[in-house]
Amino acid sequence: MSDTVLPAPAREGRGRRVTTEGAGARLALALAALSFLALFLVLPLVVVFVEAFKGGIGTYLSAFDDPDAQAAIRLTLTVAAIAVPLNLVFGVAAAWAIAKFAFAGKSLLVTLIDLPFSVSPVVSGLVYVLLFGAQGLFGPFLKAHGIEVIFALPGIVLATVFVTFPFVARELIPLMQEQGTADEEAALSLGASGLRTFLTVTLPNIRWGLFYGVLLCNARAMGEFGAVSVVSGHIRGLTNTMPLHVEILYNEYNFIAAFAVASLLALLALVTLAAKSVLEWRYGDALSGRGAH
Repeated sequence: MSDTVLPAPAREGRGRRVTTEGAGARLALALAALSFLALFLVLPLVVVFVEAFKGGIGTYLSAFDDPDAQAAIRLTLTVAAIAVPLNLVFGVAAAWAIAKFAFAGKSLLVTLIDLPFSVSPVVSGLVYVLLFGAQGLFGPFLKAHGIEVIFALPGIVLATVFVTFPFVARELIPLMQEQGTADEEAALSLGASGLRTFLTVTLPNIRWGLFYGVLLCNARAMGEFGAVSVVSGHIRGLTNTMPLHVEILYNEYNFIAAFAVASLLALLALVTLAAKSVLEWRYGDALSGRGAH
């Protein structure tokens, strides 16, 4: 007869449910959760696509023949193409510093990274207007040198960077903390330079978490409304991104065109969700840091 003693969790878990609720209670909770998701997530998404195709495929496609719609799509892609790489560089640098080094002010840096989560995007846009607007702190200097920030591409990029910069950093910080510094220390002890250590050790260990954070950052950058609305000036064909263009079309009672452009944003969200789910399914251990070694 074996004297092996099972750990306490194993002994307690054998033959018992984790919870003591009955089948009725579990079913009620599941139905409540599914009903909530259906009402506040699935139903609005279905309505977007139903309204977008209400006039037929020809009417749907014609919404994208509008030069203003094309300009809004180009501007949205341009802003994302600038903001996401900037946040990628910042996120990796911030996560590396926080997870791998001890320094004064680390907790303050972590707090500042979380700042966009607690500040309204409209407020952040207003701050940029107060700084770079015509009557702002740097406005007269910028005007004297012919530099346009507010109501132009730079202001939209700044606002987008602000609201999206936590996504990459916040995804990488716990991942890199879980991995520790053993791999980097081993590489450095073998004579590798700091840059080589990062490229051959750190970066491969965080690649899936980095891609995960970039996906979320890109989705938010393309869908941002509040901060961009404040700094854009709503100039049709020039400073309107896709969300702002949807608002203008809807206010003009051009509902089919508004929902058509909105469906493009919704499709982006669905693609992002699918990619996120695939990453979690295929590389769950790597994303949590357990499969890095």
